Amino acid sequence: MNTEKPLLIGVSDVFFYTKIRDAFRPQGYTLQRLRKQEDILEKVSSLQPLAVIINMNDDQINTRAALQTLKGHETYKHIPVLAFANHEEVEIWRQAKDLGINKIVSRNEFSSRTLALVEELIGPNPTP
Repeated sequence: MNTEKPLLIGVSDVFFYTKIRDAFRPQGYTLQRLRKQEDILEKVSSLQPLAVIINMNDDQINTRAALQTLKGHETYKHIPVLAFANHEEVEIWRQAKDLGINKIVSRNEFSSRTLALVEELIGPNPTP
């Protein structure tokens, strides 16, 4: 039985990524970073993630293009996406919803409820 619980993380800030990793690893999740939007289909195909987490304010990843690619692909559009962004950037929140993001929250809420937010999307005992 495969017990891996893979997640794809679109966060280029290594310190924030480490915080995310530290929240998920003890719960049996495996993480892989998305470093550039061009790699999203390759990463999703090889990892088969339960969910994608993405920082909408990340200036190193073209998150809009990455999400358009993911949500526009018939095979992968079902993968839930949890996005976070600065709460005052209303246009980014609107874009995220238009792109089909399953849930978008403020960076503060994401930081304080990281694991709980993902488990709200995929359930507390997901199977790959």
